[in-house]
Amino acid sequence: MFTGIIEELGTIVAVDPLGDSARLAIRGATVTSDAAHGDSIAVNGVCLTVVDNADGVFTADVMGETLKRSTLGALAPGSAVNLERAATVATRLGGHIVQGHVDGVGTILAREAGDQWETVTFALPEGLGRYVVEKGSITVDGISLTVVTVTDDTFSVGLIPTTLKLTTLGAKGVGDRVNLEVDIMAKYVEKLLGKAAR
Repeated sequence: MFTGIIEELGTIVAVDPLGDSARLAIRGATVTSDAAHGDSIAVNGVCLTVVDNADGVFTADVMGETLKRSTLGALAPGSAVNLERAATVATRLGGHIVQGHVDGVGTILAREAGDQWETVTFALPEGLGRYVVEKGSITVDGISLTVVTVTDDTFSVGLIPTTLKLTTLGAKGVGDRVNLEVDIMAKYVEKLLGKAAR
């Protein structure tokens, strides 16, 4: 479980293909400071399990399903990634409840600069629009963000200077792909209401 508040920008050190899976080596001084084998760290919004941790670099295995359903398969040495350690019971919930389970991959459609912030518009994969609501929460590459506007197949968010400076969204451009995780509560409500209607 995560909160979508990014702790640091990490860097991919190595990508080792393992047949239909891969092992990533990721540098991140903050998230590795207390990481142990088996701990969870979100990498661009994907919950990964620490295999090894040494000298500020941790490794994690990524199965084929995750490589296909997220942007992790496109990472290469030198890629910047958003990193967040799993929440504890004492963690402040500064963002929202994030599982690290990617629902789909979106694409940046537009960026509009303001005086101190930017509005960024994303394409939504088919079927996810029903879970996104104005002023609701969505996770983009692991970042908890508030939805500004939404249509059936797009949504926009406002990015403050801190988000632009301290996450990968500050450097991404139109056409770049991002991992999306919708609010888990919306999916549970839909399932419960669906059962009640039968």
